[in-house]
Amino acid sequence: MLRISNSVELGDWEIELNAIRAQGAGGQNVNKVASAIHLRFDIHRSSLPPFYKERLLALTDQRITQDGVVIIKAQRFRTQEQNREDALARLRELIREAVKQQRARKPTKPTRAAKRKRVDAKTRKGRTKALRGKVTE
Repeated sequence: MLRISNSVELGDWEIELNAIRAQGAGGQNVNKVASAIHLRFDIHRSSLPPFYKERLLALTDQRITQDGVVIIKAQRFRTQEQNREDALARLRELIREAVKQQRARKPTKPTRAAKRKRVDAKTRKGRTKALRGKVTE
C-alpha cells in the first residue's frame, strides 16, 4: 500500500516491481546480484481519482510513456530493499508534484523611477558612443 495523501492510496496490485541487474561499475556485486528495481505503474488502470490521472498524463516527463505507464528504474543503492523504497518514494513524489497547484503569476510593471533610470542609462551610453566617432578638423 502506497500512501499518496490522506485520501489517496495505491494498492500493491497497481504497482509492478521487478528486480533486475544494476548497470555500471561495481564488480562482482553488480554482476551477480539483481539489486536494481524496475517499477511500472499504469495510470489508466489505477485507482487514482480522475483529477490525478489527468494531471499525470498532462506531464511532459520522460518517465511516462505515451501509453500512460510510469517507468522508474532505481539502482542508486546496493540493496534491493533500499532500491524498492527509493522507487516507491520517487513514484509518490511524481504523483504529488503533478497535482500540486501552481500559484498564479501576477504580472508586475516597472516603477516610474526604474523607467527613468533605464532611459537615463541609455542616454549616457549613447553620448559615450557618439564620442567614438571620427574627428573632423
